[in-house]
Amino acid sequence: MAKTILVTGATGYIGGRLVPSLLEAGHTVKVLARSPQKLKDVPWVDSVEVMRGDLEDPESLQKACAGVDILYYLVHSMSSGHGSFEDAETASAKNVATACRQAGVGRIIYLGGLHPKDAVLGPHLRSRTNVSDILLDSGVPTITLQAGVVIGSGSASFEMIRQLTDVLPAMVAPKWVRNRVQPIGVRDVLYYLAAAAEIKEDLNRTFDIGGPDILRYDQVMNGYAKEAGLRFRPVVPLPVLTPWLASQWVNLVTPIPRKLAVPLIGSLQFDCVVQEHDIDQYIAVPDGGPTSYPAAVRLALKKMDAGDIATTWKNASVVGAPSDPLPSDPEWTGHTVFTDEKERTTTATPDQLWKVIEGVGGDNGWYSLPLAWAVRGWMDKLTGGVGLRRGRRHPDVLHTGEAVDFWRVEHLERGKMLRLRAEMKVPGRAWLEMSVEPEAGGGALYRQRAIFFPRGLGGRLYWLAVLPFHGLIFRTMAHRITGVAAGKADTQGM
Repeated sequence: MAKTILVTGATGYIGGRLVPSLLEAGHTVKVLARSPQKLKDVPWVDSVEVMRGDLEDPESLQKACAGVDILYYLVHSMSSGHGSFEDAETASAKNVATACRQAGVGRIIYLGGLHPKDAVLGPHLRSRTNVSDILLDSGVPTITLQAGVVIGSGSASFEMIRQLTDVLPAMVAPKWVRNRVQPIGVRDVLYYLAAAAEIKEDLNRTFDIGGPDILRYDQVMNGYAKEAGLRFRPVVPLPVLTPWLASQWVNLVTPIPRKLAVPLIGSLQFDCVVQEHDIDQYIAVPDGGPTSYPAAVRLALKKMDAGDIATTWKNASVVGAPSDPLPSDPEWTGHTVFTDEKERTTTATPDQLWKVIEGVGGDNGWYSLPLAWAVRGWMDKLTGGVGLRRGRRHPDVLHTGEAVDFWRVEHLERGKMLRLRAEMKVPGRAWLEMSVEPEAGGGALYRQRAIFFPRGLGGRLYWLAVLPFHGLIFRTMAHRITGVAAGKADTQGM
């Protein structure tokens, strides 16, 4: 039976994949987003009602919940702080509970974390459990699905496993590497989430969900190595490696930023296995049975090889990163702003030039002084930033809101202009714009503008310190982008 469903967290890894499944099942779907612009380019946006709102804004929640049968709560904070993010998640859960109760929502479905009972949980699992308890006590029938390590192309857990195993031929690891986990394929998580909307009983409880394999974490990494065609990775557990030290190591060795590594490492401190299979009484097992760990890895690698990654952890908002859009030029009046502007013409067509622009970052690089960009990325990593190795979802195509190394696509007019907002650690706010204009006599004009709003004296000193490097980096970048585009034009004209 078709229902009206509200999805929170639709810009996230799970939410962005769940919405198409709900639409395919015939439901009417609304999504709540703080920044609807992030959804501008997703393929399903014209099939849903996008509502601007925030879980911290009760008024927007109440409006969004009107006429809703089911609400999916798929929002999680990935801050590495303690009290602040737990308080924020508690407040958001209470707002959702109140709005659903007042609007007469029939069911809340929440995706929580798998954890052992009676364990002393770290702040992130503790907060997830607290959110679940608030929703279960809301007076609205609530189903909490508790999943552990999620394996899929673009998932943070899989990316951490992949990067550690790819990079390190042998590993020393914390003692928890011997803990048991029960990975679950992302397709099975989506299956259970979507099927939960069809349960007829007014249930108000948690359910554990997991794949068919129970493995030690070192077996998880070597299981990936086998499927990826790598040699066996010896793993030596050391009791002196604390979760904090382990998260710093993950931050340095992988693209996973420290603020995301902390909760991922924290979730591995215990044996996290399914303790009950009651979900089988209400939802049939997926066709062919639950996805095995090797099969989930193979599917993820196949998707990555094909460049077919629907959503990724990289596009989650970075806590503490600049989030304000670039003010319009008239608003700069009276404020300190530094710019670096470059222009170059090229014999390439506007379309040929645009293809080079849209392909910047990731494996394609930044067309200037790779060592300088790498050093800046490592500096960012060392200070807890996202670093340069976050990469991009697709090698050639960008969408609004996507991450590109330590930038994020803030504005995209395909074929005309790309604006990237910096998410590296800087004392201020920074943007990089690249645009294309056709030339009257043929060819194209390339415009490039770096913009920096300094914060205090530190921001001004930072700009002065990097100014000599920017002059070289951005000049080389403009020269090489137009040169590569011209080379493509010559090749295609032969």
